Amino acid sequence: MAAKQTDAIATPASYDPLLENYPGAGWQLPDSYWSATTDIAVDSGVLSQQEAADVAIIGGGYTGLATAYYLAKTFNLSCVVLEANQAGWGCSGRNGGFALKAGGRMGYQAMINRFGLAGAQAMFNETFAGLRRLRELIDDERIDCEPQADGHLWVAHKPAMMETAKSEAELLKRAFGYETELLSREALAQRYFKSPEAAGALRFPDGFGLHPMKLMQGYVQMAMRQGIKLYRASPVIHWESVEGRHVLHTPQGSVTAAKVVCATNGYTSPKLHKGLTNRTFPVLSNVLVTAPLSDAQLAETGFKTNQIITDTRTLRYYYRKLPDNRILIGGRSAITGKDALNPRHDEMLIESLQRKFPALEQIGIDYKWGGWVCVTYDDLPHVGQLPDDNSVFYAMGYGGSGVSFSLQAGWRLAQQIAGDKEVPPLPFYNQPLKKFPFAPFRRMGQRMLYQYFHLRDEYK
Repeated sequence: MAAKQTDAIATPASYDPLLENYPGAGWQLPDSYWSATTDIAVDSGVLSQQEAADVAIIGGGYTGLATAYYLAKTFNLSCVVLEANQAGWGCSGRNGGFALKAGGRMGYQAMINRFGLAGAQAMFNETFAGLRRLRELIDDERIDCEPQADGHLWVAHKPAMMETAKSEAELLKRAFGYETELLSREALAQRYFKSPEAAGALRFPDGFGLHPMKLMQGYVQMAMRQGIKLYRASPVIHWESVEGRHVLHTPQGSVTAAKVVCATNGYTSPKLHKGLTNRTFPVLSNVLVTAPLSDAQLAETGFKTNQIITDTRTLRYYYRKLPDNRILIGGRSAITGKDALNPRHDEMLIESLQRKFPALEQIGIDYKWGGWVCVTYDDLPHVGQLPDDNSVFYAMGYGGSGVSFSLQAGWRLAQQIAGDKEVPPLPFYNQPLKKFPFAPFRRMGQRMLYQYFHLRDEYK
């Protein structure tokens, strides 16, 4: 059945971007480990007057602020950023802090099959450039976001998956000249961590963990230094065109601009713009952070690394040891916002943590939260302009890899807005967002796929 939409504003805990027509207004940051350990940077307050700018940006997360930063610094364009709640309230402040050498959810073999070897290699290099850009920005802007050592462990959750890891290593070397390291169960335990659910791993030399909310506040500070106006508690509640310019109305003010950027990603509501309706799919992910591990627990789990870790499940778990010796773990959650606070979703994560690390059976859980991940029909992020209005731009659909690729997307989007001709002709940038077929039934399909993937992950 088609999802029923409502004009009512949801609560922060149950907000569902597939159902609610408008986000909140001034909602507080989630009670996460990230927000509890971050000093919030100063913004421009709440918009309460009429503003004008070259570009108005909807969404005060990584993408919105990165785009504004490059527009101001590189192209000398004025920007106003409108955030419905607080900067980083959405996925930018809720994710696990995994900076990956990735863009979207499409696998490398699928890229080769669809775009040819040369096309896939160009896309591979672009995702690598995004990761490198993030490292350089953290250094150049002196963002104290606790970046960890490079390294990403892709852990075989059962022995049969070691063949999959081996095939992936061979593909990466053959097609992209990218060297990885295949680790046996014993080597993984000796050098990184011990787990009865780890049959070995493929180690990528690139990718790193960081504190996502501290990164977010670093983005706020660097944007403010460029003279960008960032308004919180200022959702767009009405959008009109007046004499060829866009006028975005908020509860207390308005912004007039020649161009508009939609940088709302997994929090894009159905009424934001008709050109984006049914072109993204928000999927919930939950995250838990434990109490700090004792010396005995560290010894039993064998944790010697802060490198980022994912497993080989289709419905993967992602986890890592934080700098203060807590364990963060995240994975799939509810189908709908209404069900997001059902305790069974956190219980599933706790059970997974205990399977991976039996020594943590009695560990306390100090923080738990969730957030929406943005998925596209073709599993790729898309950065561009709407075909029926070339003054409206967007960047979204990172599929869980937005910590790094959102920065590259912000740069490429700024280039497009400014008319820079050097944007590479990659599918990320020259193919529009496609509508989901049978869009009203997406969640019915998601529920069935989750059941199928679970059975395949655990029993095949």
